[in-house]
Amino acid sequence: QVLLVESGGGLVHPGGSLRLSCAASGFTLEYFALGWFRQAPGKEREAVSGISVTGTNTYYADAVRGRFTISRDNAKNTVYLQMDSLKPEDTAVYYCATRKSFYCRPCYYTDADQYDYWGQGTQVTVSS
Repeated sequence: QVLLVESGGGLVHPGGSLRLSCAASGFTLEYFALGWFRQAPGKEREAVSGISVTGTNTYYADAVRGRFTISRDNAKNTVYLQMDSLKPEDTAVYYCATRKSFYCRPCYYTDADQYDYWGQGTQVTVSS
Protein backbone atom coordinates (compact mmCIF):
# COMPACT_ATOMS: atom_id res chain seq x y z
CA GLN A 1 0.00 0.00 0.00
CA VAL A 2 1.39 3.35 -1.05
CA LEU A 3 1.36 5.79 1.82
CA LEU A 4 2.68 9.30 2.35
CA VAL A 5 2.65 10.77 5.82
CA GLU A 6 3.44 14.43 6.48
CA SER A 7 4.65 15.76 9.80
CA GLY A 8 6.25 18.86 11.25
CA GLY A 9 3.40 21.32 10.97
CA GLY A 10 2.29 23.54 13.81
CA LEU A 11 1.89 27.08 15.07
CA VAL A 12 4.78 29.48 14.59
CA HIS A 13 5.27 33.23 14.93
CA PRO A 14 5.95 35.36 11.86
CA GLY A 15 9.61 35.14 10.98
CA GLY A 16 9.91 31.68 12.45
CA SER A 17 10.81 28.37 10.84
CA LEU A 18 9.37 24.92 10.44
CA ARG A 19 10.59 21.80 8.68
CA LEU A 20 7.97 19.57 7.15
CA SER A 21 8.73 15.93 6.49
CA CYS A 22 6.93 13.50 4.22
CA ALA A 23 7.74 9.85 4.76
CA ALA A 24 6.84 7.30 2.12
CA SER A 25 6.02 3.68 2.79
CA GLY A 26 4.96 0.80 0.60
CA PHE A 27 7.30 1.87 -2.16
CA THR A 28 10.70 3.43 -2.68
CA LEU A 29 10.98 7.05 -3.71
CA GLU A 30 14.08 6.39 -5.78
CA TYR A 31 12.28 6.81 -9.13
CA PHE A 32 9.61 9.24 -7.99
CA ALA A 33 9.44 13.01 -8.34
CA LEU A 34 7.99 14.86 -5.35
CA GLY A 35 6.11 18.03 -4.68
CA TRP A 36 4.68 20.14 -1.91
CA PHE A 37 1.32 21.87 -2.26
CA ARG A 38 -0.73 23.98 0.10
CA GLN A 39 -4.33 24.99 0.46
CA ALA A 40 -5.50 27.90 2.55
CA PRO A 41 -9.15 28.27 3.63
CA GLY A 42 -11.29 29.46 0.76
CA LYS A 43 -8.47 29.15 -1.74
CA GLU A 44 -7.46 26.61 -4.35
CA ARG A 45 -4.63 24.18 -3.80
CA GLU A 46 -1.38 25.65 -5.12
CA ALA A 47 2.04 24.28 -5.88
CA VAL A 48 4.71 25.35 -3.43
CA SER A 49 7.76 23.38 -4.47
CA GLY A 50 8.88 20.38 -6.49
CA ILE A 51 11.97 18.22 -6.79
CA SER A 52 13.14 15.83 -9.48
CA VAL A 53 14.17 12.21 -9.12
CA THR A 54 17.79 13.28 -9.27
CA GLY A 55 17.26 15.93 -6.63
CA THR A 56 19.21 18.40 -8.75
CA ASN A 57 16.24 20.21 -10.26
CA THR A 58 13.81 22.07 -8.06
CA TYR A 59 10.88 24.43 -8.41
CA TYR A 60 9.62 27.11 -6.05
CA ALA A 61 6.54 29.26 -6.29
CA ASP A 62 7.34 32.96 -6.45
CA ALA A 63 5.72 33.48 -3.05
CA VAL A 64 8.18 31.15 -1.29
CA ARG A 65 11.35 31.35 -3.36
CA GLY A 66 14.31 32.30 -1.19
CA ARG A 67 12.50 31.28 2.01
CA PHE A 68 11.64 27.60 1.45
CA THR A 69 13.99 24.75 0.57
CA ILE A 70 12.96 21.33 -0.67
CA SER A 71 15.21 18.31 -0.30
CA ARG A 72 14.99 14.55 -0.46
CA ASP A 73 16.71 11.69 1.30
CA ASN A 74 16.15 8.52 -0.67
CA ALA A 75 17.90 6.42 1.98
CA LYS A 76 15.22 7.53 4.45
CA ASN A 77 12.47 7.50 1.80
CA THR A 78 11.59 11.04 2.88
CA VAL A 79 11.19 14.49 1.37
CA TYR A 80 11.54 17.69 3.38
CA LEU A 81 10.39 21.27 3.12
CA GLN A 82 12.42 23.70 5.19
CA MET A 83 10.36 26.84 5.68
CA ASP A 84 12.11 29.97 6.98
CA SER A 85 10.98 33.56 7.43
CA LEU A 86 7.41 32.39 7.62
CA LYS A 87 4.63 34.87 7.00
CA PRO A 88 0.95 34.82 7.99
CA GLU A 89 0.07 34.25 4.34
CA ASP A 90 1.92 30.92 4.49
CA THR A 91 -0.85 29.61 6.73
CA ALA A 92 -2.39 26.57 5.03
CA VAL A 93 -2.63 22.82 5.03
CA TYR A 94 0.50 21.50 3.36
CA TYR A 95 0.42 18.33 1.30
CA CYS A 96 3.18 16.26 -0.19
CA ALA A 97 2.63 14.39 -3.42
CA THR A 98 4.57 12.03 -5.61
CA ARG A 99 4.54 10.37 -9.01
CA LYS A 100 6.76 8.04 -10.97
CA SER A 101 9.25 9.79 -13.19
CA PHE A 102 11.42 6.90 -14.32
CA TYR A 103 11.77 8.21 -17.89
CA CYS A 104 12.43 11.80 -16.92
CA ARG A 105 14.72 11.89 -13.95
CA PRO A 106 15.50 15.62 -14.20
CA CYS A 107 11.80 16.54 -14.31
CA TYR A 108 9.78 18.18 -11.60
CA TYR A 109 6.04 18.77 -11.77
CA THR A 110 3.96 21.75 -10.72
CA ASP A 111 0.43 20.68 -11.62
CA ALA A 112 -1.55 18.77 -9.00
CA ASP A 113 -3.11 16.65 -11.73
CA GLN A 114 0.34 15.31 -12.57
CA TYR A 115 0.67 13.59 -9.20
CA ASP A 116 -0.63 10.15 -8.34
CA TYR A 117 -0.22 9.84 -4.59
CA TRP A 118 -0.95 12.33 -1.85
CA GLY A 119 -0.44 12.61 1.86
CA GLN A 120 -3.18 13.59 4.30
CA GLY A 121 -1.78 17.06 4.92
CA THR A 122 -0.31 18.90 7.87
CA GLN A 123 -1.52 22.26 9.20
CA VAL A 124 0.87 25.19 9.27
CA THR A 125 -0.32 28.30 11.07
CA VAL A 126 1.75 31.48 11.15
CA SER A 127 0.39 33.94 13.65
CA SER A 128 1.51 36.27 16.39
